[in-house]
Amino acid sequence: MSSDEGGYELPLRLLLGFRSIVDEVHAELAERGHAEMRPMHGFVFQAVGRVGGRYGCTAADLGRALGVSKQAAGKHIEALERLGYLRRGHDPQDARRKVYTLTDRATDALTESARAFDRIHRRWADILGADRLAALEEDLRRVTPGDLFRFDTPNWFGAS
Repeated sequence: MSSDEGGYELPLRLLLGFRSIVDEVHAELAERGHAEMRPMHGFVFQAVGRVGGRYGCTAADLGRALGVSKQAAGKHIEALERLGYLRRGHDPQDARRKVYTLTDRATDALTESARAFDRIHRRWADILGADRLAALEEDLRRVTPGDLFRFDTPNWFGAS
């Protein structure tokens, strides 16, 4: 980047890198039987898996994690349950609480996406050089917050 282009190019290039990786992963997911998957679903899956604990995640838990209302979280839950990615259950300690866990279909989507992310990472290492990519990743760790899993990122963009 030349000095006369301004600082705005850095965030746009980072966003384009993110977008190109996510678009490629979702194209591969579609080829492997997950055509209905959207980027937001990955955030939902990660949140359910991380905040759900042993028995699962409620709509309220999910809403807090994603930074959206309980109603918006409920819409995501409904859609993903209908598509076979979430399973409804009850908390054994409080049968009134509806909790949701990932199904085998969701686990398969996560496994396939992890493979795609790894393949893309290897390709970037081939293009940039493994040392340069490792340095880029280390530099990004130095200038970004430590919490890698910010599930509220789609809400920050205005998605719900």
